[in-house]
Amino acid sequence: MKIKVLSRNPNDYLRETKKDISKIQRNYDTDLHPFETSREYIRSLNAVKLERVFAKPFLGSLEGHRDSIQCLIKHRTQLSLVLSGSCDGDIKIWNLPKRECVATIRAHNGFVRGLSVIPDGNAFYSVGNDKLIKRWTFDKYDESTMTIVGKHIFTSIDHHYKKSEFATSGETVELWDENRAQPTQSFKWGVDSHSSVKFNPIETTVLASCAADRSILLYDTRQSVPLRKVILSMNSNTVAWNPMEAFVFTAANEDYNLYSFDMRNLKQPFNIHKDHVAAVIDIDYSPTGKEFVAGSFDKTIRIFPVDKGHSREIYHTKRMQHLTCVQWSLDNKYIISGSDEMCLRLWKAKASEKLGVIRNRESEALEYNEALKEKFSNFPKIKRIARHRHLPRSVYFAKKEHQVIHESQKRKEANARANSKPGSIPYVAERAKLVVEELE
Repeated sequence: MKIKVLSRNPNDYLRETKKDISKIQRNYDTDLHPFETSREYIRSLNAVKLERVFAKPFLGSLEGHRDSIQCLIKHRTQLSLVLSGSCDGDIKIWNLPKRECVATIRAHNGFVRGLSVIPDGNAFYSVGNDKLIKRWTFDKYDESTMTIVGKHIFTSIDHHYKKSEFATSGETVELWDENRAQPTQSFKWGVDSHSSVKFNPIETTVLASCAADRSILLYDTRQSVPLRKVILSMNSNTVAWNPMEAFVFTAANEDYNLYSFDMRNLKQPFNIHKDHVAAVIDIDYSPTGKEFVAGSFDKTIRIFPVDKGHSREIYHTKRMQHLTCVQWSLDNKYIISGSDEMCLRLWKAKASEKLGVIRNRESEALEYNEALKEKFSNFPKIKRIARHRHLPRSVYFAKKEHQVIHESQKRKEANARANSKPGSIPYVAERAKLVVEELE
């Protein structure tokens, strides 16, 4: 004979101390929770509303420059240090946690065009309009440890990620050895000048540059001639390599868009990133390679997912002027921007992220909310709240105007194709229109 009784083990529900978390017994059988989906929907709706309430990305500004900031670079081994160069020839080294200037260096006569920190983090290079390349150490700021006089104005500099080499751009792209005063290699492919040059962080022998003839050139330091050249419809200001995918780079273009290319197939970009309403000046990837930040002449900063065509976030302030440089910190938490009104600004990479210590239960609650938001992300109400951003008045109306222009162009092409002989005006995808010519 079987007798049913209630059996409770005190170890299952009693706490040993007052600080222990009470154990909650829950049966996950869906038949016992018929309204679970509706409850989770309400929770996800509350979570996405709270995310917008706590979205306060701006952390502070770093003031001290006496002229517009021209370039910005992060330290390669220390998270707390960034370096900035201005149009009056000064270089400042900043401590981000303390939000103060560590040192000010009177480096060049005229613009500071580029900065680059060597891989071990003990020194850095600077170039300027005075045709000089200078090497500085972090333990002595009084004078440069090495000065090289160039033949032309340098527009940017980037150091090799492993070797004691660096590359400069100007009238040509030149490769230098740290121990020599003359370039070891010079690359030229029918171009008057280059605006920027960047080494690939993975395939370290590969580098890319943007030229004045609207082209992007790829080089291999093991060869004496450039590898490939792709000419776009408008000029590109700079490029950034994806730190997790060796073949992928993104170009910041004058036509308000950013274009992601696979260097193995340059016939067309595999993604177009839109939303800016003025020329895109600078770009930098996050350490994870999943997102990048772009600064534009429209006085806004936008954060783009790599696989999306539109930005997930826009940062702006009333006093911020035209963006000149942006950087994503190595810990993937902060964004630093420089602009024409002579100060740096520090932002959170995730606008609603809580800074400081997060306890385990709070961390689990945040992860649960993120999972709920992803689960119900396609629901209209949640999607509308999550996508809503306040835009400056000028940006809002400029975006509307660009949409009207774009739709008008598409309508004009469709009408011409419909009223012409079949096959005389073939349909051309938007991505295929961008590349004017590809040379090898």
